[in-house]
Amino acid sequence: MRYPEFLKTGDTIGFPAPSFGCNIEPYRTAFDHAQGVLREKGFQTICGPNAYAGDGIGISSSPENCGREVTEMLLSDTTDALISCGGGEMMCEILKYVDFERIAQAKPKWFMGYSDNTNLTFLLTTLCDTAAIYGPCAASFGMEPWHEAIQDAYRLLRGEKLESKGYSHYETQPDKDADHPLEPYACTVPREIRAFAPESGLLPKGEGRELAFSGRLIGGCMDILATLCGTKYDKVTDFAEKYKDDGLIWFLEACDLSVFGIRRAVWQMKNAGWFRHVKGFLIGRPWAGQEDRMGLDHIRAVTDLLAEYQVPILLDVDIGHLPPMMPLISGSMAEVEYAPATDDFHLKMSLE
Repeated sequence: MRYPEFLKTGDTIGFPAPSFGCNIEPYRTAFDHAQGVLREKGFQTICGPNAYAGDGIGISSSPENCGREVTEMLLSDTTDALISCGGGEMMCEILKYVDFERIAQAKPKWFMGYSDNTNLTFLLTTLCDTAAIYGPCAASFGMEPWHEAIQDAYRLLRGEKLESKGYSHYETQPDKDADHPLEPYACTVPREIRAFAPESGLLPKGEGRELAFSGRLIGGCMDILATLCGTKYDKVTDFAEKYKDDGLIWFLEACDLSVFGIRRAVWQMKNAGWFRHVKGFLIGRPWAGQEDRMGLDHIRAVTDLLAEYQVPILLDVDIGHLPPMMPLISGSMAEVEYAPATDDFHLKMSLE
């Protein structure tokens, strides 16, 4: 696995927009403020040509423009790390214009983003053997004050903190809007991880022995992963075989998928052979799939299909679209410990 160098004071952070750009509020003001905050911390900033664009369909500009922008910024000597301007809808269409072969041969640099940016954080890892960060997009660094999760993402980029215990509360109703673009996360709902143990099944809340597992992190947004599954960009079984001695920890979360959509996505990845050599699963809180349908909830949507692997499954973890989210290094080795009785969670990453 190729690991980029961590950011040093004086380095340059680039902001491409391979998905949505920061052309509307509240993202534009938050993005402008984020650049100022990062410059105050001692970094240079460079915006890609599409950072403020909005002429694309589900992305900032045309697929060709977006693919060319991110390729050039990943290959350029003028930037030391990239933070995506935002998520979006149709980043998959830029992939034919991303030169993964050249990127795999070039000096690696950090790319950070989530949601639609799974198209890059996942493929940089599985196609280019290059670690990437599944974490907040650029505008989030404009909030005042920074939430602990934003501090964690910043410290990870600096190489100062490669572990997390998650966060005590999460947000369901944001205060941030066009009139209040710099509002921090409104985290009011207590976190409650659910645990599935190999020998016991789904554990009652607050009960069960400690679960511990380790492996190489891989994953992202299921909306995107299911789209990539089976395409020419799908080299997951090769990746799993390469790192079979480490085993894989899959981190998965969903945006627009209902509980049935989540179950279909898990079924598709499972039957494509993606979960071979799995050591455990980290499942984030679903954004749209919280509502039970026809007797199916978001817990069983996952556990019914993954139980046969007989590995730990942790659900409603701080990953994804209901913030805050732990920044995760896709491709890194990780050790996970969870105590169901006390809801104590600990994830430690290492660059091996």
